[in-house]
Amino acid sequence: MGIAVGAIADDFTGATDLAGLLARSGYPVSLRIGLPREGEDAGEISPFEIIALKCRTTAVKSAVSETRQALAWLRAHGADRIYWKYCSTFDSTQKGNIGPVAEALMADLGATQTIYCPAFPENGRAIFMGHLFVGEQPLDESPMKDHPLTPMRDSSLVRLLAPQVKGKVGLANRLVVARGVAALKARLSALQAEGTSHVIVDAVADEDLAVIAEAVLDLPLITGGSALAMPLPRLLAAAGRLTAENGEFSAPRVAGGQIVLSGSCSAMTRKQVASYSESATSFRLDPLQLSSEGIAEASAWLKTQAPDAPKLIYATAEPEDVRRAQEVLGVQQAGEVVEQALAALAREAFDLGIRRFVVAGGETAGAVTSALGVHRLSVGREIAPGVPWTFAQIDGEAVAMALKSGNFGVETFFGDAFRQLEGA
Repeated sequence: MGIAVGAIADDFTGATDLAGLLARSGYPVSLRIGLPREGEDAGEISPFEIIALKCRTTAVKSAVSETRQALAWLRAHGADRIYWKYCSTFDSTQKGNIGPVAEALMADLGATQTIYCPAFPENGRAIFMGHLFVGEQPLDESPMKDHPLTPMRDSSLVRLLAPQVKGKVGLANRLVVARGVAALKARLSALQAEGTSHVIVDAVADEDLAVIAEAVLDLPLITGGSALAMPLPRLLAAAGRLTAENGEFSAPRVAGGQIVLSGSCSAMTRKQVASYSESATSFRLDPLQLSSEGIAEASAWLKTQAPDAPKLIYATAEPEDVRRAQEVLGVQQAGEVVEQALAALAREAFDLGIRRFVVAGGETAGAVTSALGVHRLSVGREIAPGVPWTFAQIDGEAVAMALKSGNFGVETFFGDAFRQLEGA
């Protein structure tokens, strides 16, 4: 079976989000961490291959280079339909990287038009008249306005995307989508005739996503959040482009202890940390202390904890505390010291016998998987919409990892994750 869809994700938790939704179909999903290494055996190729990069907030030139390399690998292994996945809150830097990457991929694929649809109704992300909502709040009034790396101060996706791309940006609104596949195709064709190569598409419900996915199925490049990819397995199977099912993934039994590592400062992760701290022992990382003293205190604490006991190491903090650290260290350095600390502690946890990891935050997930030497993950059951358990082999041992985007999951997510794994 060849690659039916080759996907490139701009961070690691977003990649697992996409993988979990595609895995609902029963088809095999392979998640590769970072660019596949030159000369590395690709192993068995899955119909859905996802390459997880860490390029959401990197320099535009670097992000474009990495995603083009990922595209080249996917095409070399038979993918002719590409999905560029970014966050359902469309968060990015002012100059990118969503738009510049999309234009680079379009150029390599010879595509003249693509769409942008980060909607994820199941998780409360909706687009109406080109404006992105988080629950009932416009994006710029939601907690995303205080994101420490990518604060979102505008809810208009047209206005957000326009400065990032050279081509013209247009809108296919909810009134068009509600009229069905033919109406949306006609709108896209009309916009293309006007020279519009980048089209924001509204979606407020899963039914809208089904219409959009069918209308754009034959585009060489589709861009969006993870939810827009959900209808693709069904549509490709109906078109005869998927020919075999593997059935439901059978998760391995993972022995060993457990730990939560949280670097996200999102509103939901703050609630999850508070909830889990009521039943787990915890250690808070202070970026200012880390910058001068390193992880010695956290490391000593970790060594005193029983591997199987519920435990949490976190840098999660309130927005004012994050700003204070950024003022002293700088935005980039404040994030990097936390990522480096959590990565080192993850490796130490593994050496202490811990094999079950819950990791909160895209940047943190990238640092942790890199530190553990994880290059490929198999995808299991979802704990919450968009957050599956995934499994890897590290030094010959099975390891379970839940890589959670900051605002995903309910307040009891950390405990729920381990309870589900124990009952698998």
